[in-house]
Amino acid sequence: MSAARPPPAPRARELGRFLEIQNLGLNLPFALAFLVLAADGLPSLRTFALVVVAFVAARNAGHSFNRWADRALDARNPRTSGRLLAAGRGSSAFALGFCAANAAVLVAAAYFLNPLAFVLAPIALALVLGYSYTKRVTSFTTAFLGLVEAITPAAVYIAVRGALPLPVLLAVGGLLAWGTSFETIHSLGDLESDRALGLFSVPVRLGAARSARLVPALHALALGLLALFGLAIGLGPAYFGALVAMAGLAAIGDRALVRQPTATRVPFERHFALGAIYLAGVVLAVFLPLGSVGIGHGIP
Repeated sequence: MSAARPPPAPRARELGRFLEIQNLGLNLPFALAFLVLAADGLPSLRTFALVVVAFVAARNAGHSFNRWADRALDARNPRTSGRLLAAGRGSSAFALGFCAANAAVLVAAAYFLNPLAFVLAPIALALVLGYSYTKRVTSFTTAFLGLVEAITPAAVYIAVRGALPLPVLLAVGGLLAWGTSFETIHSLGDLESDRALGLFSVPVRLGAARSARLVPALHALALGLLALFGLAIGLGPAYFGALVAMAGLAAIGDRALVRQPTATRVPFERHFALGAIYLAGVVLAVFLPLGSVGIGHGIP
């Protein structure tokens, strides 16, 4: 009897589902916003291309590794049982090979950006790959995922300037709170499955109601830190207007989430719009700096 053939490599549509390309809109607006801020306007085409390639490669590496690491768990979760590896339509070799290829692209892009970016690239990889195992050992997996998202401002400033100015740490803190809030919402949707599978998360530890009440506090902290960041680098009214709009939109979703903690689809999708609003506010503040004290004055 001949050995069973491994599943074929996925086609383009299946690969898009595997990587959940549509979810790029969750974090890419923040990456582009900080790229504009770090460059004090439009970056060079070379810098823009390398930063976007590095961002997408890091995401692809982490995503494909997560699909490989979680393939057995995904198969037991009704929400994820149809995923490529969980359903047996793709091979582990493909997922790991795709992860390795994207990791190599990230390191190469970092090399062509500057020496500091190149030296720190392995740390970024360790974070985006390591989060896949945190749900097995700690309830703070939600915050760890927030940390993965929080490296975006630091990574972009290092990529563009070869340095990490201190005010950018305010933005890092803001995205840590923002990412943790988003991942808490995401975990609320998987609460029953995580409990059944013996996995850890903030909602598993605190319960649905308390976790839902935590989300507005995290949103408020995130927006407060992003406001302080804007003040530190001298952004004008458009930036703070965007933060006010984000606060209003987030509050609507937060109230609905507190009423129905496991109804997470709309709050989840709303984060796409919130990221887009932040990008719009940054673009307007940089290119139409009415009333600002000068973009970049706080960061030489």
